[in-house]
Amino acid sequence: MTVNPLAKKYFVISFFVFAADQITKYFIEHRLHLYELIPVTSFFNIVSARNKGSAFGMFQNWGNTPFIVLSIAVFLIIAGLLIFGTKDLFALSLILAGAAGNMTGRITTGSVVDFLDIYAGKYHWPAFNVADMALSCGIGLMIISHFRKG
Repeated sequence: MTVNPLAKKYFVISFFVFAADQITKYFIEHRLHLYELIPVTSFFNIVSARNKGSAFGMFQNWGNTPFIVLSIAVFLIIAGLLIFGTKDLFALSLILAGAAGNMTGRITTGSVVDFLDIYAGKYHWPAFNVADMALSCGIGLMIISHFRKG
């Protein structure tokens, strides 16, 4: 296997997305009380929330260990794909950053800081964060790439 010469570039992208995630989570943790809400628009709030489960707060009763193990496995697999792969590198860099961002919170505090609250009327999407956006965008780009090539 040959090391992809572009791998370094995509690790740098991952690092900056990871840094943005960690900085925003730090700000929320240290500036807002838990569940404190700052209205921004008629459909968007900043809220301080914690998620001990997976996406959308599911499986919270599983504890942190399975999610940490899964995050480490995803991180290692995606890092390997970035180093040795040639396809979907930008998407992979976003997935790597998202996995690392949420894994960091799980390891350091036992939960993930979520703070972006989008809603319509009384219907709220589960709060999310920069790492969640990176994961969603990366996975979405990979799906689009798959169908475009398919």
